[in-house]
Amino acid sequence: MNDMKNRVFPRWMNVLCLAAGTLASLSTGQPSLPAAEPVPSATRFIDHSLLIAPEFPCTWPTHPFPRFQITHQRVIGPDSPYNIDTLLIDGNTGTQLDVPPHSVARPELKREKSGPFGLSFTDKIEAWQFGGEACVVDIRDLLDQAGNGISPLVKPIHIERFEKQHRQIGYGDVVLFRSGYSDKYYRPFPEGLRFIADVVDRKAPGYPDPDPECMEFLGKRGVLNLATDSASMGPMPDLAEPTHYAGLKYGMIWTESATNFGDLPATGAFYINLGPKHQDGPYGAGRAFSIVGGDLPKQLIEACKAKRAVDISPTLAANLPLTHPGFTTGQHRQVYLKIDFLYSEYLDMWHHTHLMDAMTGTHLVPPSFALPPKDAQPVYSPEVRGWLAEYEQKYGLRGTSSLTTDKVPLDWTCGDVRVIDVTSLVESVDRAKSTGAPVSPEITVGHIQADEKTHGALKAGEVVLFRTGHLDTHLKPSPDDKGVWADPLSGKSEGWPALGADAVVYLKSKKIRCVGTDAPDLGGVDPKRALMTYWALGSNEMVGVEFLNNLGAVKPGGYFLFAALKIRNCHGGPGRAIVIGL
Repeated sequence: MNDMKNRVFPRWMNVLCLAAGTLASLSTGQPSLPAAEPVPSATRFIDHSLLIAPEFPCTWPTHPFPRFQITHQRVIGPDSPYNIDTLLIDGNTGTQLDVPPHSVARPELKREKSGPFGLSFTDKIEAWQFGGEACVVDIRDLLDQAGNGISPLVKPIHIERFEKQHRQIGYGDVVLFRSGYSDKYYRPFPEGLRFIADVVDRKAPGYPDPDPECMEFLGKRGVLNLATDSASMGPMPDLAEPTHYAGLKYGMIWTESATNFGDLPATGAFYINLGPKHQDGPYGAGRAFSIVGGDLPKQLIEACKAKRAVDISPTLAANLPLTHPGFTTGQHRQVYLKIDFLYSEYLDMWHHTHLMDAMTGTHLVPPSFALPPKDAQPVYSPEVRGWLAEYEQKYGLRGTSSLTTDKVPLDWTCGDVRVIDVTSLVESVDRAKSTGAPVSPEITVGHIQADEKTHGALKAGEVVLFRTGHLDTHLKPSPDDKGVWADPLSGKSEGWPALGADAVVYLKSKKIRCVGTDAPDLGGVDPKRALMTYWALGSNEMVGVEFLNNLGAVKPGGYFLFAALKIRNCHGGPGRAIVIGL
């Protein structure tokens, strides 16, 4: 966590708080009291995602599937004030999501297994289908109950056993197969060979999985979402494809390699799996979690059944400007690349991996992005040292943090949504009076307070999203892609509205933990202002979610859901954000 001992509010914030307290005293006739802490909620989040790290069996081990890699391309120091990571990651990494084109051929191919769901790639799945009520089918009695390289089979009788104990399964449910497999066998190497490799090599019993008959049973019940804590939804050695097709032809999606199903009740929890929105992805890495307790799970379940959900993440494609090109030459991030490595003739489709910056598309900004760990003594460039002195003069000592993406609590990036419209700032800079240097209109405390005056005070725990309209307007394929980053950063056009450090401190005073934007980032086109914003976010133990879109479709009363891929020691983290209408 951050070292917060020496952080102080800026002088204007002290004055603001004093004034607020004085007004409260005058209006009530009583001395002002500290604001009451919110009552702890019975609601809690349960993480079902495996840790992605090179020393774990997080990728499919057979040739030619690539192994996961993370490269810490830049670390905080003289070359960069930020920690910047590059990822090599394919869809079969960690806890993952399968969608119909994994086995269903496209209609125009006119194959035996062609169908309309052959076009339901990861970027085409509707937001509501990702979530639903978890129905935990206990199949622990099947664990290790087969020969080496052979999967014990989950059959309709196991579903009927669950239904006899609880209730009938149907539309809106997410059927979770709990064998305890990943809980027991997902370990660092060499023990981790037992997770998949030893099964493939017939050295150990296979993981429990449903057979095609079970998939047909669920498909006819209207079930559209499943999950397993086995390494795959495909029984070894020869029923993987028949089982996949039996379910995917109904338009099902499902989670593979989940974990911690034992922490859930048999029914009643809200389950969801969200992952990066890769164009034409037949599967994809994801972040799965559940919400239990209180009224929230039921509200989310009912909303998903009623299809009240809005996707607010742009599609990821190689011809789109998805990553920061750098403030100066040589400072660009890794561009987003799709790398084909295995061709499926039947599906007429390449399996592929991605080489990408950890902040590609919709992504998390954890405190450690701009803050060094405790006791570190980074040597900044002379220019940045000057900025730091100015920052600390106004805001107190810059914090420290080791809070990487894998350590950010799930409830930090989920909550009641509050969209603040700042589109009035677009084209508000008088460029005739400017020096020609890149400039972003600043989102100030005044803009936030004006929204509060109209729509009510911010509430503790809300996720505040700033609607600039920038990506809705400018996110276009090459060669018409300059409006997102290139023109604003070069000063050829005005920068996007960006959050100021003063506004960050104000949001913290309102007990806001997560801030998002539909602009490329929260910092803007001025490198000094941007760095101060990220220092303020990290030092106040706040996180950001950047590169959203479609915020105009978000209605009041919605619930924001986002969680980045659970990558160890990552200083960013791609993901997918949705808003569910309660």
